[in-house]
Amino acid sequence: MIAVLKHELRLYFRSLTAYVFGAFLLVFIGLGALVYNINEAVSNFEYVLSYGCMVFAVIVPILTMRVLAEERKQKTDQLLYALPITTSQVILGKFLALLVVYLIPLCIISVYPLIFARYGDVYLPTSYGSIFAFFVMGAALLALGVFISSLTDNQGFAAGIGVAVILLNYFSVTLSEYVSATAFGSLAALCVILVALAALIGYLTKNKTLAYGIGIVLIAVLVALYLYDSTVFEGLLPNIMTQLSLFERFYVFINGVFDLTAIVYYLTFIAFFLFLSVQSLEKRRYN
Repeated sequence: MIAVLKHELRLYFRSLTAYVFGAFLLVFIGLGALVYNINEAVSNFEYVLSYGCMVFAVIVPILTMRVLAEERKQKTDQLLYALPITTSQVILGKFLALLVVYLIPLCIISVYPLIFARYGDVYLPTSYGSIFAFFVMGAALLALGVFISSLTDNQGFAAGIGVAVILLNYFSVTLSEYVSATAFGSLAALCVILVALAALIGYLTKNKTLAYGIGIVLIAVLVALYLYDSTVFEGLLPNIMTQLSLFERFYVFINGVFDLTAIVYYLTFIAFFLFLSVQSLEKRRYN
């Protein structure tokens, strides 16, 4: 795993990827600090991080699009299977390399609250609690990007899908106000999601019987629950969209509350998508 980590870091810093990623993040946060903290004389640095969340839609796909897509395109993923390490260690090595690249500009950003504290009243616990949450949320999005990259050998396609998925998550709370809140609407949307989930399981496991079986069973359970008590589904879809939003959970930290459940959610999100990435790589090995 350490060998994979070192190899990935060499690739990032010998190309423009790490530098473009760091430049985007530093410029975006720097502009936010200039507007909020300096021009408007606002001491709350966490507001800058709230403004800077949008940058993830650009920088995460830039950083993750080549992680596994390029390996598949160049056929060098076959070399990964020959290494004396497991597929899980390969994914962890690549993911840790991404975290290192992400952490470097974030360490520079972490100095900002100390600078502003010399010229104003900055509540450092809230600022650094928000920076920590910003790091964990970014790590969750990087894990999502790794999984998307594992599904294709086209870097452009991986980046495009990554941008779309992150923007959808970013605006999910706003979009939840426009989706159907009726019981039947929620049921229909959940059935569509389960069909997509079954298709994903079928793709990763290459076992259509298992995928169809899981999909049919889960849809049958939903329908049975709907027939038993349809009121359970009223407003369910908007609520799910709100609860799944990574960004909405981050805003709690901006308000000065260290939400442990949000951290657990982020860590679970990371573990889930890294697990899916491992399964995607294993699928290709057996193919």
